[in-house]
Amino acid sequence: MIRLDEQDLKILLTLQREGRITKVKLAEAVNLSPSPCWERLKRLEDLGVISGYHARINLEELARPTMVLTEVTLRHHQHEDFATFERAVQDIPEIIECFALGGGVDYMLKILCRDVDSYQRLIDRLLIAGIGIDRYFTYIVTKKVKFTPDPPLESLIDQPKRQK
Repeated sequence: MIRLDEQDLKILLTLQREGRITKVKLAEAVNLSPSPCWERLKRLEDLGVISGYHARINLEELARPTMVLTEVTLRHHQHEDFATFERAVQDIPEIIECFALGGGVDYMLKILCRDVDSYQRLIDRLLIAGIGIDRYFTYIVTKKVKFTPDPPLESLIDQPKRQK
């Protein structure tokens, strides 16, 4: 685990809120001079803590997609069965997230489609693709109650100790 100090955490939190902030403004926001701030930022990028910068697209302004959560149970449970399924879902753009689960269900898929019909056509393709699906259960998302795109850093990582 990478240890962060208070300044590193401030940099990350600021970038989460303001991804397009200039390096000078970032340095001001975290109370560092530009050169040390840039060095810390570069270190966080090199360590892979910051994996990229991107725009957050408000899809609802462009389309009204259907979100579906799908439980998948595989027919067989050997290593290659899991590997085959996991390779297959990598190439399907509508499957935006795939989670391997413990318990009675093998995977949970988060699927974004144009409509229910396109979702069913996708499932039909998966079933005939020979990737080992035994059963699936469909849950249509009717309303987004909460969406948090950024991880809650302050509650997930150890807080740096303040110097007295």
